[in-house]
Amino acid sequence: MTAATPLSLRSATGARLAWLDALRGIGAVAVLLEHLLPWFMPALRPYWFNLGMYGVLVFFLVSGYIIPVSLEGRGDVRAFWIGRVFRLYPVYLLVALVVLVMAIWVPVREQVPRDLSAVFAHATMLLDVVHTGGLADTMWTLSYEMVFYLLVTALFIRGLHLRSGAFAVGFGALSVGVGLVLPVPLLEGSWPAYASGAVFIVGMVCLISGRFRVVAGYVLGAMALLLLIFGSFVPWLGAAILAVMFTGTAIRRWEQGVGGLWPVIVATVLVALAPAWSIHADWWWVQPHVWLATMALAGVTFAGAMALRDRRLPRSLIGLGLISYSLYLLHHPLLRLVCAIVGDVRAMQPVVQLSLSAASVAVVLVLSRLTYRYVELPMQRWGRRVV
Repeated sequence: MTAATPLSLRSATGARLAWLDALRGIGAVAVLLEHLLPWFMPALRPYWFNLGMYGVLVFFLVSGYIIPVSLEGRGDVRAFWIGRVFRLYPVYLLVALVVLVMAIWVPVREQVPRDLSAVFAHATMLLDVVHTGGLADTMWTLSYEMVFYLLVTALFIRGLHLRSGAFAVGFGALSVGVGLVLPVPLLEGSWPAYASGAVFIVGMVCLISGRFRVVAGYVLGAMALLLLIFGSFVPWLGAAILAVMFTGTAIRRWEQGVGGLWPVIVATVLVALAPAWSIHADWWWVQPHVWLATMALAGVTFAGAMALRDRRLPRSLIGLGLISYSLYLLHHPLLRLVCAIVGDVRAMQPVVQLSLSAASVAVVLVLSRLTYRYVELPMQRWGRRVV
């Protein structure tokens, strides 16, 4: 899940980035529906493609498209990471606190370890790549956002950040290869969470302070890559996600005239094939026809929005994009709370299901708007002052 574009970058490029906000709005609504429909109106849930993965793929394409450019635009690793910290962590920590308070009524997900390893994993956001469940179900995607940031930082420091197409193809090939040989993570137990937490904290201090910045960037990038391959819950999926993100970057390079489209095509084919022979690909949504349909819809959505980037888009959709990060993190705990209060909505009459669905969505939207206005925006401003 990608966070919104920094305001400094937004102001510099003007309305041309509105289409990215529109994409975030579409992605956030898709993920919301993926979690709402099975609990509230299961008869309406589509099975010919996966709504949640569709939304997530759109988000990852947007991240790949904009994040490296944000770093390059700043030209400053310290400023980039201060911006990321103040952008990502405030709402993330708020949602974590909300889930812990809600535990009085709604038990914390059983996938979350009941020891300090969960604290370290949440502190780094590297949850999925240290095989740890998040307090909110949607937090898993932030693991791959963080891995991407760390890798892009290392590549930027080394001067390899323009080779996005090669990395898209490389991670696509890796997803196929890893799927053939690694059914489960090799780095087992809680120690990866502790070790990565310690390395992450020291590395961030170095990146932000400037002391040993180059070494810290390389170490954090190497750690991210190792965790991605050997620590992810589903190793092939982690590599495929990075291929998608670098594909987004490759599309931006092509748009800028510094790269071709062939890496995009090759990486897409490899990601499409990744689950075909994977040992760990027994979910319904990675069956060939469903996986391909989901990928195709995400790609067409991104391409369509990109084609319309110079046109005026619906303000409501752009507004959803602005609050998409809060919406993405808040909706799952709130839906769980509603179900805990009212009971099994699936057994109720359709009119009741529809009413509860509409009311739940309205509450989520209102709360997301409030957290965007009173948490996200003030913390972004504070981050800019720190920079």
